[in-house]
Amino acid sequence: MACSTRDSTTSEQRLDIMKSFYTVMFLLSLASAAFAGQESILARVTCYWSGEGPKYASTGRRLRAGHCAVDPRRIPYGSRVVFPDQTCTAVDTGPAVVSRKAARLCGRTASQLKAIVVDRFFETKREAMAWTSSHPHFMTLQVVWPGSHPEPSEL
Repeated sequence: MACSTRDSTTSEQRLDIMKSFYTVMFLLSLASAAFAGQESILARVTCYWSGEGPKYASTGRRLRAGHCAVDPRRIPYGSRVVFPDQTCTAVDTGPAVVSRKAARLCGRTASQLKAIVVDRFFETKREAMAWTSSHPHFMTLQVVWPGSHPEPSEL
C-alpha cells in the first residue's frame, strides 16, 4: 500500500504542533524560575524591641529598626520582608518564630494556624506597642529573596 500525500502532511503538522507545544512549555518553566525570587505568604506578625533581648541578631548583625526575625528554613536570611509601612531585612531567628507559637496559639482559621511567624524589631517598646495596636495580627507579607531584583515599589 502506498501512503497518500495527505497522511504525510498531517503527520508533519502534528510534529510541528508538538515541537511548538514543548517549546512553549520550556519557556514557561524558565519564566516561572525567574519569578521564584518572591512570594506572598500569610504571617502572624509579632514585635520585639532592644530592651527585651540581646543587641545582636543570631546572624551576628547589630539589631536595628528595619530588621526582623524569621524561620530561616522558610525565609532565607537577607530576604526583604515587605510590610504595609516598611520593608525589613530578615537577620534574626528565635525558638518562638521557628515553632510558630504565636500562630498556633491565636490562629482561628486553618490558614492562620499554619501561618509562619515574623517577629519585627523596634528600637523601643513604645514603638513596638504602637505598631502592634494599629496593625492586624495576621497579614499577607511579600517576601523578596536575596539576589532577586524587584524593588518593593514594584510588588
